[in-house]
Parts: sequence; structure tokens; C-alpha cells
Amino acid sequence: MGVRPPSSGDDEEPDSIEFGIAAVDAHLRSADLSFPATKDDVREAIGQERIPYDVHGNDVPLSEMLERVPAQQFDSRQELLNALHQPFEEYRRNNSNGVVAQFRSLLPF
Repeated sequence: MGVRPPSSGDDEEPDSIEFGIAAVDAHLRSADLSFPATKDDVREAIGQERIPYDVHGNDVPLSEMLERVPAQQFDSRQELLNALHQPFEEYRRNNSNGVVAQFRSLLPF
């Protein structure tokens, strides 16, 4: 997931803010981790990283998200990201503090 940040006219700002599995993917690309990998391998490589779970920059330790994944091994980076998708979505929904965010979570679209 990624969202364009508000523009302040400064050309040095990033093109997007990565959060959720997009942020995990960025950490995986720079980590010394090969697949297949176990949960322990992932924890050892990047488990201490705090991953933003929403556009506001609120974050959660990746190790906490890994605890919510039932699989113990991942054959590919994509399989790991797919397994983390639902836990990040649930965490984001349950930890949004804004009234608008809570209202949006109730809408079917």
C-alpha cells in the first residue's frame, strides 16, 4: 500500500508513503534473507523493524504482525507478503483513531 503525501511544493519529498505490506516489501528487498524462509528467519532478518500500518505513519513491530500469521514457512517473498496482508488490514482497522477512519471502515466501498 502506498499513498502520495500532501504536496508542499518541495520537489525533494518522496513520491509516496509506504505502509503495510508495501513497507514490509521495501525492508525485505534490502534484507539479507533468502526464500524459502521460516518465521524465525524473517524475525531475525527484519523482525525488529517497525512497519507503518497507515498513511499517518503509525507503526507496529513486524514481529507482532508475524505472530498473527499461522504459516511457519514461506516459499517466496510474495507468499510472506500475502500472509501478512490480512493481519495488517485488521490491525489498521482496529487501531484507527480518527472518527472519519472509523466511519470509512463501516462503509462497504
